[in-house]
Amino acid sequence: MSENSPIAPLSVREKFMADPELGAGNFLEYALKHNPELDAPLVYDHRLDERGHVTLRGYSLRELADIRDQYARWYWTNGVRPGEPVALYIAEGLQPILHFLALTALGAIPALVNDAMPVATARRYLDHVGVAGVVADDPRLIGATYRPGQPRPRFIVPSSEIRAHDPESGSLPEQYPYRHAADEVVALIHSSGTTGTPKSTQVAHRQFWVGKETRMVRFPAEPYDRLLSLMPHTHAGGLSYLLTTILLGLPTLTMADWRREAVEPVMEAFRPTMVASFPRTFVELAAGELPVKAAAKVHTWFNTGDGAHYGHIRRLVSLGERPSGLIQPWLLPEGDAEGAVLPGSRFIDGLGSSEMGMALFGQVTTPESERDDRCVGLPVEVVERAAVLDDDGNDVPDGTVGYLAVKTPTRTPGYWNDAALTKSFELNGYWLTGDVALRKPDGRFYHLDRTADVIHTADATVHSLPLEEVLIADCAELVQDCAVVGVPGPSGEGQLPVAVVRLQADSPLSDPKELLDAANRQLAAAGLHALAAVSVAESEADFPTGPTGKVLKRELRTRHASALAGGPAA
Repeated sequence: MSENSPIAPLSVREKFMADPELGAGNFLEYALKHNPELDAPLVYDHRLDERGHVTLRGYSLRELADIRDQYARWYWTNGVRPGEPVALYIAEGLQPILHFLALTALGAIPALVNDAMPVATARRYLDHVGVAGVVADDPRLIGATYRPGQPRPRFIVPSSEIRAHDPESGSLPEQYPYRHAADEVVALIHSSGTTGTPKSTQVAHRQFWVGKETRMVRFPAEPYDRLLSLMPHTHAGGLSYLLTTILLGLPTLTMADWRREAVEPVMEAFRPTMVASFPRTFVELAAGELPVKAAAKVHTWFNTGDGAHYGHIRRLVSLGERPSGLIQPWLLPEGDAEGAVLPGSRFIDGLGSSEMGMALFGQVTTPESERDDRCVGLPVEVVERAAVLDDDGNDVPDGTVGYLAVKTPTRTPGYWNDAALTKSFELNGYWLTGDVALRKPDGRFYHLDRTADVIHTADATVHSLPLEEVLIADCAELVQDCAVVGVPGPSGEGQLPVAVVRLQADSPLSDPKELLDAANRQLAAAGLHALAAVSVAESEADFPTGPTGKVLKRELRTRHASALAGGPAA
């Protein structure tokens, strides 16, 4: 393979910014056409043996195209045609991306399904989508949910069959790769499904690329840069990072397992300068003894989806090293000059969702940053307008809590097969993000809660996320992670906030009442509502998470619904 860097020349990246035909359905084709280093390792996979030894395998652009074509031959030979949704119910990592590339090259629509989704939920979701076929690592599980005589997809096959397909057999359509219209759907991304059948967010060819153009010149892409992507690659976030890095030619390793025990040895072997993840991995990396060796070269951490907590961020930014060129000159520590390498890293916290199309708000934290709980920063350039609205869709005054809403060309065309659900998220020309927020006079936005998680006490409205910030940051010797939920209080008291807490491994706590008292002292000092109770999660089952690692607050509310029936307690 070529020893040259696969980073695309600046002149090529500038062309990508201005090309109106480029989008989520053809980004590999553009990289193949314009990047001169087709044989340099670009996208990496890995193996971890029983002794903990890591083996890395890099795939060049040319190899990615060969595998794409191999898979596409199988799909086309088996009757998959443009516009048909095909479910990918396979393990996270590189494989979902390879199938995505093959299906979009045929004009078909990959319905990406996180393999952690329970089979019964997945079956309901696939029936709602109306998939033509299902590719699964173990098709027996999903296949067994269809009884004889029931309508079922045309095929339910093991992913191993497609991986083993003879790359020379079968045919491809006359027009290949497929040319997408700007508004054609190129993928379906599901929500967590914690309240029933998951929502199916449509991703369109041009819509999913709009707003990311500036990354071609602003995203760190020096010859030494390497990205470790711990995003689920059946999610819009994982797809977004791979789209970006393939066009940039930025070496990227994708991982299926996000747990620290799996991630840390891979980081040591790959030596990333950037790590992208949902908050789940950052919680683990920030706990206990820090991964100093694994993060030695990290200059940037990227978070998207739910905002990360400051208590975790402040530990992570103490790791790694930063070229001073990543920092605005006026923010450089006194005595440091541009061109220096500074200790510590930066954490870019992006608030976004599949529906928003990308992270539309961003906040940067470095070791020098002052604490600013729940600040998600300013809207990014592509946002035409961001606002905080009341129930009628009117702007509320700065400093007033309301519904976070955006006008942006990056927003989803809507939910698949559900026009009524799409309409419910539209208000006065805006897309409602599902979040509660406030804006300050300087234009910065603060994310306080998901709309479904707001706690309504008898005398006040309480937002769970600021309470969690205090527990994680100011009770750090005890608390590794937590989730605050509202549960019914004694008669007439409405809901009351209860914290479900994961303790630090070396926590000195012997009585949960001590933690309740300590937490409420810190909450009072911050001017926030007190907790009614604390529940210590003794196992993973006590702190349930969904397919993407998000804490399932609705499930916690159900589990603890009777916790305060006899009055507040620890």
